Amino acid sequence: MKRIWLNHWFSTAYNIIRLIRDSDPGYTVIGTNENEESPIRAVCDEWYREPKLKGREYADFCLDFCREHGVDVFMPRREMAAVSREMDRFEALGVRVMAEKYPYVELFGRKDLAYAAFREKGIGRVPDFYMVTDTGKFLEAYEALSERYGNVCFKFVRDEGGKSYRLIDNRKRGYASLFKKQTTRISLEEALDALKEKEPFSPVMVMPYLPGDEVSVDCLMTGSGLIAIPRVKDATRIEKVRYDDEIMDTCARFFEAFPLEMPCNIQFKYLDGIPYVLEVNTRMSGGVQMSCAAAGVNIPGVAVAKLLGIDMEWKCDRTERSVTHVEIPVVL
Repeated sequence: MKRIWLNHWFSTAYNIIRLIRDSDPGYTVIGTNENEESPIRAVCDEWYREPKLKGREYADFCLDFCREHGVDVFMPRREMAAVSREMDRFEALGVRVMAEKYPYVELFGRKDLAYAAFREKGIGRVPDFYMVTDTGKFLEAYEALSERYGNVCFKFVRDEGGKSYRLIDNRKRGYASLFKKQTTRISLEEALDALKEKEPFSPVMVMPYLPGDEVSVDCLMTGSGLIAIPRVKDATRIEKVRYDDEIMDTCARFFEAFPLEMPCNIQFKYLDGIPYVLEVNTRMSGGVQMSCAAAGVNIPGVAVAKLLGIDMEWKCDRTERSVTHVEIPVVL
């Protein structure tokens, strides 16, 4: 019976674990988190609280945990870069890690480096951008981009889940604003005031706001070929799986240039009908279960089997369809 460990994942990993169990009910699933009441706990066979560590110290904790608990497959999310640096040490223990080698984790963890690599290899299109670490350069970038594109946005290069993403919106906050979500909107003056507090600040990418559809492509390369399922996201909970030829071609060429072995997520956004690559996440997305449901492919199950040396058969139903999710109560 193989033992699988997921460390400090976001709550939607609840669905990833259920898919893993669907592929083989014999797996034992171990979960860890700083939060004792994470919903993931409800679908784990074993549950432990994590210490608050970072970097090499956290990787050392993971190695000790794998040794102590007889882990066969480790699926990291927290501190993935630190874990990937120590991949050889995990392999020496006989632990198979669902993570890319460190150079890829580092490359795609830095959007500026990733964009440069895409341009160098001629893969798809990436937006114009500026890298800045002071407010003077930030203002210059804003003025250049707003003149050409209109709306401008920014985020810190080191980010996860878009927490630092902000759209610059200088319109007055009138009555209509009370009906709109404002958490990602900030005026230019407010942005400059905030950034001045830590000047020079960590690298920030300033780029045009792309107003078109956002597409999240859940991917996994297998012995039978590439699984690539594109979900079109919008403000509602209803997403559409739509196989745009240009996006599918870009994903195929991406894997030719960068042969990632583990599940990943490639994000696009449209501008004037053209899809631009936004980023590559070297992990499963929070919505991978919706792609799996729409296409009839169990990506987490296939990925675990691959790590264990099993080429699991799969078929992708490429019918374009809508997919959504509903909240269910979970007793912790």
